[in-house]
Amino acid sequence: MSGAPRTPPRFVPTLTTVVDLEVPAVATPELVWPESAAAAPRIDVPAPLASSSSHPAPATPPPPAVTEPAAVTAPTPQQPSPSMVALRPEDVFEIEEELLHRVLQRVDLRLEEALTDVVSQAVQQQLDAMIPVLRHRLEDQLRQLISQALAQELSAAEPRVSAGSGAPSLG
Repeated sequence: MSGAPRTPPRFVPTLTTVVDLEVPAVATPELVWPESAAAAPRIDVPAPLASSSSHPAPATPPPPAVTEPAAVTAPTPQQPSPSMVALRPEDVFEIEEELLHRVLQRVDLRLEEALTDVVSQAVQQQLDAMIPVLRHRLEDQLRQLISQALAQELSAAEPRVSAGSGAPSLG
């Protein structure tokens, strides 16, 4: 960290193309990547600075200017992207099995909760619909039982009334 001010670089890239946003984009031809290393562009990497050098390192010339704009295209099957990794079929099978297992676990938990909710709602609706019908049937049965019991009691009390004197006894 010296006190000397830094000098700006000799070459500063500038924008040379004006893009009109109102005009629809024109289809650009697909980029063709060079097959050999000789056809690839050369990238100059600066050498590390010497530790006690008082002379500045010679500046490397800037790379040649590109006259055509570079278009970004999706990688084709012939040119794999850097994020693609070659997988063995066994690895693919294991990944698929693990993914399937995790998805089925999540579905199983959610399905159990959903089924519990749906079944309990259906049972509650059926009970709500059955209560008036059950109440009416129980009321009818209870009336029949009471009237039969009263009729039996009255028929059993008749012989006593005729045999005995006075009012019939109910108990």
